[in-house]
Amino acid sequence: MTVSTAIARLNAADQDFARHLDHLLSWESVSDDAVNQRVLDIIKAVRERGDAALVEFTQRFDGVDATSINDLILDRARLELALTRITPVQREALEKAANRVRIYHERQKQDSWQYTEADGTVLGQKVTPLDRAGLYVPGGKASYPSSVLMNAIPAKVAGVSEVVMVVPTPRGEVNELVLAAACIAGVDRVFTIGGAQAVAALAYGTESVPQVDKIVGPGNIYVATAKRHVFGQVGIDMIAGPSEILVVCDGQTDPDWIAMDLFSQAEHDEDAQAILVSPDAEFLDRVAASIDKLLPTMERAEIIEKSINGRGALIQVRDMQQAIEVANRIAPEHLELSVADPQAWLPQIRHAGAIFMGRHTSEALGDYCAGPNHVLPTSGTARFSSPLGVYDFQKRSSIIFCSEQGASELGHTASVLARGESLTAHARSAEYRILNEKGN
Repeated sequence: MTVSTAIARLNAADQDFARHLDHLLSWESVSDDAVNQRVLDIIKAVRERGDAALVEFTQRFDGVDATSINDLILDRARLELALTRITPVQREALEKAANRVRIYHERQKQDSWQYTEADGTVLGQKVTPLDRAGLYVPGGKASYPSSVLMNAIPAKVAGVSEVVMVVPTPRGEVNELVLAAACIAGVDRVFTIGGAQAVAALAYGTESVPQVDKIVGPGNIYVATAKRHVFGQVGIDMIAGPSEILVVCDGQTDPDWIAMDLFSQAEHDEDAQAILVSPDAEFLDRVAASIDKLLPTMERAEIIEKSINGRGALIQVRDMQQAIEVANRIAPEHLELSVADPQAWLPQIRHAGAIFMGRHTSEALGDYCAGPNHVLPTSGTARFSSPLGVYDFQKRSSIIFCSEQGASELGHTASVLARGESLTAHARSAEYRILNEKGN
């Protein structure tokens, strides 16, 4: 197999740099009309025919010989069996990663709060976990037990009573690591269904699949499209684009390390994006040489090659300050600050899903076992969104208790504003509670 790279080289000093960068970053996750219609048809079928539609679609799309929905349900005992089928080393790694993820997310828990004003009025916020969360997990060979941990554990830490997992098993192929991860993470129920039909089942419920409050987890274009369509009926985490990494380096890190960090995201798929920014032109040359040297040694070399050639870039900047400006412009999913003093630059980072500090902190550690969540905003959405966390499985209710005096005082203000909006019933409702003026 012959592989070669022709990674783009950009210079921030060029007049057309902004245009080239915009073109490099552009990625559309829009489904075409055919995909949209197919997903809508699947959702309609599941809503109308429930379990029967799920069995039919699983037979057709996954090649699973199922005769009833009972063939597509895994109980807790099956998850526990998976723990015995993986190797002791794998189990230890899953349990260690799960423990670190749990410890980190326990710090995110939000508590209810109240305060009392001088007149006895009480204001506050009640924090409540969702009742039930749905977790979509890709199946077959493209299986990610780490995603099970990252999605299920925050839900459990938040206090979600029931986590329901859906995972396709193409041609009956079951991934024991995924099931073991589900067991360790505390998943309550598992259905071996996938695609848009699984999303529809979680959103609307069937005779066997319970309706959930929120659906999280990655999937293909059909899953992403289905999540778009059911949003509003249920909550969703995000519509994720291809994986991204942006490395900002001062030129002093081993170029082989940087090349492999770029590969770590490029190997996900051909649309993944890997970018290096540095003020050191000679260092960019060395990394390019490392890419060419190391690429033939990679198992997923063809995927990496297409990703690097299609969406990758080596960007030369004036200095580290400009490197940070470019990083904020890109707002990457993963940002590595591979520099001598990352802490000094951290205050200037405004947009990034996760920030990896220093030369020894590879993005891969964050994917598996560092502790923070690896479900991160992509495609520039780090400008306004955050990693998945406990807060995604908690909701907040406002608390308002007015004392007699407080209701009277606030009633005057509410009355003026309500009448200004010509909402007389609002005004009179507030005025009835104004002291000495009841009956207005």
